[in-house]
Amino acid sequence: MGVTAGQAAPSTSQSVSAQSAQRSPDLWFIEFKSAPTAEGGRSDRIRSEKAAFRQAVAAARIQVKERFSFERLFNGVSVRATPAEKARLERLPGVKAVHPVSIIPAPKVERVRGDVGPTMMTALAMTGADYAQNVLGLTGQGIKVGIIDTGVDVDHPALNGGTPGFPNPRVVTGYDFVGDDYNADLGTDPVPDANPDDCGGHGSHVAGIVGANGDTLKGVAPNVSFGAYRVFGCNGTTDSDIMAAAMERALADGMQVVNQSIGSSFQWPDYPTAKAADNLAKAGVVMVASIGNSGTSGLYAAGAPGVGKQVIGVASFDNTAMALSHFTAGAADVGYLAATGAPTPPTSGNFPLARTGTTSTANDACNPLPAGSLTGQVALIRRGTCAFYIKAFNAQTAGAAGVILYNNTTGLINPTVAGTPPITIPVVSISAVDGATIDGLIQAGSAAMDWQSGVISVPNPTGGLISSFSSWGLAADLSLKPNLGAPGGSIYSTYPLEKGGYTSLSGTSMASPHVAGAAALMLQADPSLLPAAVKRRLQNTAVPKVYNGAPTSSYIDMVHRQGAGLINIPAAVQAPVVVMPSELALGETEGAAKTRTLTLRNTSSAAITYDLSHAAALATGPNTFAVSALDAAASVTIIPASVTVPARGTATVDVTVAANADLADKSLFGGYVVATPQGGGQVLRVPFAGFKGDYQSIQVLTSGGSDYPWLAQLVGGSFVNRNSTGGTYSMVADDIPYFLLHLDHQSRKIIVKATDKATGKSAGIISIDQYLGRNSTATGAFAFAWDGTTTKGVQPDGDYTVTIEVLKALGDPTNPAHWETFSTNTVTIARATVR
Repeated sequence: MGVTAGQAAPSTSQSVSAQSAQRSPDLWFIEFKSAPTAEGGRSDRIRSEKAAFRQAVAAARIQVKERFSFERLFNGVSVRATPAEKARLERLPGVKAVHPVSIIPAPKVERVRGDVGPTMMTALAMTGADYAQNVLGLTGQGIKVGIIDTGVDVDHPALNGGTPGFPNPRVVTGYDFVGDDYNADLGTDPVPDANPDDCGGHGSHVAGIVGANGDTLKGVAPNVSFGAYRVFGCNGTTDSDIMAAAMERALADGMQVVNQSIGSSFQWPDYPTAKAADNLAKAGVVMVASIGNSGTSGLYAAGAPGVGKQVIGVASFDNTAMALSHFTAGAADVGYLAATGAPTPPTSGNFPLARTGTTSTANDACNPLPAGSLTGQVALIRRGTCAFYIKAFNAQTAGAAGVILYNNTTGLINPTVAGTPPITIPVVSISAVDGATIDGLIQAGSAAMDWQSGVISVPNPTGGLISSFSSWGLAADLSLKPNLGAPGGSIYSTYPLEKGGYTSLSGTSMASPHVAGAAALMLQADPSLLPAAVKRRLQNTAVPKVYNGAPTSSYIDMVHRQGAGLINIPAAVQAPVVVMPSELALGETEGAAKTRTLTLRNTSSAAITYDLSHAAALATGPNTFAVSALDAAASVTIIPASVTVPARGTATVDVTVAANADLADKSLFGGYVVATPQGGGQVLRVPFAGFKGDYQSIQVLTSGGSDYPWLAQLVGGSFVNRNSTGGTYSMVADDIPYFLLHLDHQSRKIIVKATDKATGKSAGIISIDQYLGRNSTATGAFAFAWDGTTTKGVQPDGDYTVTIEVLKALGDPTNPAHWETFSTNTVTIARATVR
């Protein structure tokens, strides 16, 4: 038994789609008891443990297929096995834990097609990478950066150093772990090969941000050498054990920095890929990872490996400019985003413009339009009230030759107009400001537009603010995640030549390589820096940004959303003083103030005096899925209020933090300790964040809007709730007991037990799952399954009660209050008679 990667669809009835609540996975990490070598474990002991495990598997006649063996970053193996076999594996001697192998979808990003890219320069300017290159002379020369992703286009002139093929002067090493046709969703096995060329595109884009060096585009560190580690096929998904294998290979190949712009949301720092990434940093490699694009999925959404303790988990800020396709209308040159589900907009052609409403119409084009009223014209339509598809369909039915959707609030939208019947005319979206301009042209008289080729650089209304898609922290153990941020919204970079060579993408995937490139510049400037020092300097010198929900205010965005803030590369390289630790994870406060000591270390030859202060950040309320911004500054006392750090010496200050008394329990809060040098100089900051109240007061098992948990039965492709009646199961194919749980929060452990109703005695443990993530939505569910096997073997036909025990996050297993329990109605096993 195990937890699925799927989500049950919300339902008000007593059935749930089985497609959305998928069956348990059949891939598992088997973790052994000894530490991996990166944590001081001995190779001979690790190999002995693996040999003993394989012998035990053979002796027990457990049918498994081993996929990968790990030693340096994670001590264990990954195997393919049924849920029943998994339950037997976790009982073998020497097994510390069994973790499900996560299925990782290809990273989702927003794409804007174009031919040239002025916006990479604006992104470089945001972090000071342009200054580091042009003034400090840093290019990443001599530094090896590993890209664990979809591969790298080894023929791209901006990535190959002028020599196509693999290896080449830039992509000096690497490996394809999967092959073109690999897709984890299909359950196939990897077919590796030596060439990590990219057919997906994501990895080439990431590599270009780190270190493109072409005639028209330069990355953050344009002279780095690459290791390319391909973990995705051309389409589809991958598995987290493949990611762990790639990390071990990157370490063996001598990478100094590794970027991983992929991951699994809602995970713990104890998940194998997060632990492997953490150990990569302990082994001396700067490990950088995107924190995830689950910004609309609420709090505690950060992903592995970004949640690893020593990993730099990166949030995304929107670029100050965007490279957009465009059209002209009068004297206006208007950038747009093309709608998904509509034909690609043309690159030429003149059309008259018409409007269907005004700049104050709330339901513009939501009702059918007069037949022929828009014939041959491009319709300007305001966002609001109804779906984009309805607006586009009504315009199309009225004869429109195209649709321009304009926003009713700040920023750009990425509309989808897929539907039946299909939209057959181009549909694009523009900003509210541009929409008002075009509306004015139409009002003034006859107006027309011309489709254009290429792209233009357009100021981004949300530039410099945290991206709406960027995942929220904290991590499940209340460690501070994300750690910091970089530009990730609307970044122009390299793309496979067969896909056009260049494109703009958005995602924390694009933010992470900015930080990886920054680390390469820092290591070139000071090769003695350890991973912890790189992270510290980047956090100390980062700049927190204002709340993206009120960009004209002075409110600082949440620490558990932006970490230390937007990186400042020149300051990270040149700052004479560092502060340790570079972040404060306060954990549960339960009404008590927390005191921490900060140490300032001066590497310069002159004493520097700092004034210490507190900058408050916004808090969020107790609801995980409906995130609220609260002005509830923590109470912070810093002693002393000023401190002189002697030349090449240290000084300490004590920081005492208490949550705002008016802040509701179960809320997250944070802020910044600010060290300002007297007489001017580099300001240093240390972010802090905490949870107000008792962390174990968060309920894990909730109804999810469908009266979960359920004892369920699969009937006609849907799960049916058997809570009130109990269920009878033939144990043939999918007719086995299922348990649907909505996990409102991460859980430390879930134990599932069976009791024989006839005797009242234990029938054994069905399974134990550790470090489980939460559901991605407030109405989702995970499906657990029982095949009739427990720790006491195959159970005979009869009546059983199944009890599910959940240990809460950071819960004390000896404290009954930290457990939640659900017991089913009667589970009747009545196996079909075999004739």
